[in-house]
Order: sequence, then C-alpha cells, then structure tokens
Amino acid sequence: MAKTNPAKFIREVRQEASKVTWPTRKETTVSTGMVFLMVFLAALFFFLVDQIMSSGVRLIFGLGS
Repeated sequence: MAKTNPAKFIREVRQEASKVTWPTRKETTVSTGMVFLMVFLAALFFFLVDQIMSSGVRLIFGLGS
C-alpha cells in the first residue's frame, strides 16, 4: 500500500469536504424537532405497553387485589 504525503492527504480531505451538501439551519432544526418528537412517542408507546403487560401479569398471578 502506497504511503500518502500528509499535505496531499489534507488537500484531498478538503476537496472531498467541499463536495458535501451541508443542511441549512432550518433543516437541522426541523430534523432535530422530529427526532425529539419520535423519541417522545416511542417512550410513551413503550410506557403504555409496559403498564398493560404489568397489569396483565399482576392479574394472572393474583397480586392485583
């Protein structure tokens, strides 16, 4: 494997980074908000499923009285 000159490597990295399409501030804000919303909905869903299953287990074992 050929060794790359560090200066050449830096030039290639800068060249590739210039090809990246970076998101706007608005796109980043909207994406972040959507992630938080989905995390909240997933947490709520699993909380409700856990409560229902917990009630079912208590009912089966007769510990709910």
